[in-house]
Amino acid sequence: MVTTNMREMTTSGLMADGEAKDVTLRELLEGTKRLHDQMVEAEQAHQNWIDELHPDQHASARNLLHFLAMRREDLRTLQDALARQGLSSLGRCEAHVLATLHQVMNVVSRLVDNGSQHDHRCTPPVDFESGPRLIQHRTKQLFGSVERNRGVNIMVTMPSEAADSYALVSDLVAQGMDCMRINCAHDDPQVWSKMIEQLRRAESELDCKCRILMDLGGPKLRTGQLREAQSVLRWKPKRDLMGRVLVPARVWMTYDERPSDPPVPADVTVRLLDDWLDGVGAGDEIRFVDAGGRKRRIRVIEKTTTGVWGEADRSAYLTAETTLKLFHRDGNRADYPVGRIGSIQANESYISVGQGDRLILCDAEIRGGPARYDDRGRLVQHAHVGCTLPEVFADLKKGQRILFDDGKITGRIEDARSHHAVVEILSAKIGGEKLRPDKGINLPDTNLNLGALTAKDMQDLEFIVNHADIVGYSFVRRPEDIRQLQAELDHFGRPEMPIVLKIENRQAFANLPLLLLAAMRSPLVGVMIARGDLFVECGWQRMAEVQEEILWMCEAAHMPVVWATQVLEGLAKEGMPSRAEITDAAMSVRAECVMLNKGPHILKALHVLDDILTRMRDHQAKKRPLLRRLRVADNIWPTNQKMATRTPIMPK
Repeated sequence: MVTTNMREMTTSGLMADGEAKDVTLRELLEGTKRLHDQMVEAEQAHQNWIDELHPDQHASARNLLHFLAMRREDLRTLQDALARQGLSSLGRCEAHVLATLHQVMNVVSRLVDNGSQHDHRCTPPVDFESGPRLIQHRTKQLFGSVERNRGVNIMVTMPSEAADSYALVSDLVAQGMDCMRINCAHDDPQVWSKMIEQLRRAESELDCKCRILMDLGGPKLRTGQLREAQSVLRWKPKRDLMGRVLVPARVWMTYDERPSDPPVPADVTVRLLDDWLDGVGAGDEIRFVDAGGRKRRIRVIEKTTTGVWGEADRSAYLTAETTLKLFHRDGNRADYPVGRIGSIQANESYISVGQGDRLILCDAEIRGGPARYDDRGRLVQHAHVGCTLPEVFADLKKGQRILFDDGKITGRIEDARSHHAVVEILSAKIGGEKLRPDKGINLPDTNLNLGALTAKDMQDLEFIVNHADIVGYSFVRRPEDIRQLQAELDHFGRPEMPIVLKIENRQAFANLPLLLLAAMRSPLVGVMIARGDLFVECGWQRMAEVQEEILWMCEAAHMPVVWATQVLEGLAKEGMPSRAEITDAAMSVRAECVMLNKGPHILKALHVLDDILTRMRDHQAKKRPLLRRLRVADNIWPTNQKMATRTPIMPK
């Protein structure tokens, strides 16, 4: 085993703390030979797997197996020994693993045996040219040619309004969108069809091509609906640090049957039944007892043809049961019926949970609700919330983590039953976090036995095979999930349809080598690093590490990678990026495609990303830094010795 050999080299050649000692070339050759043999044995052991794959994928599957065999071992000692001899340390060999090792062994053999070359047991499936060329070819097949000089494709997620906005779609295509992404978890076939119509029109008018990727929604775990919150209107004036009123609350009162928006912003709009406002005039006062049992008043300051303006110096809460009494400016009660509140929009439903609370996870058919207490403040019922896929209860075990709303709330399974689970809240925002309906649930420690294709996915797939270029596979976890989709594509007559695997949970990451090999039964496959859910499941501490490992394995499999989720998100949504976002966008040049999510400033985000990727193309190729000439280096030389006047080191 290579590990044993490396220990021998550490003892005889390198100190465990990395301090260099003399390592003989023969010891180095023996270490690389053992590594070579392990790669060959891995390929031979999995030959039956290779034979089942699409013929176009055989070379890539062999290269992936060589990479995985190499990376089973800790090679840092070997890397250091190779680097000290001025040789490749195997750190950038992903696209051509065996060819790189052969080249290293040949050089070491010549040095050891005075010019003789090592006799290799296996011919490399790809070489230094064909490996990277395979990735480039498949990227072009998957996403089309990059018309611009950036070398990386850009995918953009469509908002619902793209169905009715040709200008938006046309501008996206004109500014460099190479692939339109339609998320089937949102909208419906009618909306999707309109989006595609807008794209086809833009392609025709701009004389260019843009691919379409449609994502299957998949079995997304989400919180269920909550009981409707009581409809309440509320306002409060602005006060200084001493509690004195600086600006009273501005209240706009209008007619319920013919409501009118306030001509200028108001703190609250109150809709009143019948024509009660007809008898109200400037200078009058409206008095009432609010929902908290407190006496409150509104001073009427102006009456218009569509409503009445009032001001209030104290906070108040109004419900449909609140009644209003009118008083004239002289303080006398008006001979006028009481006013009644009209329609009130329901307040947002949520459950507030904090550290140490208990939360019952139940079937989504049961509407969730907050904890209940008796008159003495004693707990009667824990807060509870539904789960859209209650079949996961069978897979839950005590002590496993559960995360809500992109990890904002962290819990631990305290008790798991067939129809519900008790969750102890471990962390939440101080003062309590609001848990709302339709928020994501992640179970990073649980091996879920969910199929990746839902009943809705099966319906959507029929639309996808007839309208899209690529199918995005959400929440894939196991090789059998991939085989199921491949069987369905064959059923629909599109066995060759390209698939993009979305890696967005811990199970998928742990099974990635098996997923890649299973996917190679198809002629063309890509991988999306769906960093949103993956970030939640793996933890932010591991996100960079996990992302790197996915990039390495996909390069070894010669599969194009989509760098996705939250790329320039602040810029797309708020119009201003953070420094971290710019760095992240620059590093995305190591992928073959970068995905932007929707936002009001998406065109600006697309323009900035295009510029960043164009600049970075001269600096980075996958893991390999490119040593483009640095013009600032000229500044240390006299003017007459600038690099531009010197003879190039290598011919172009």
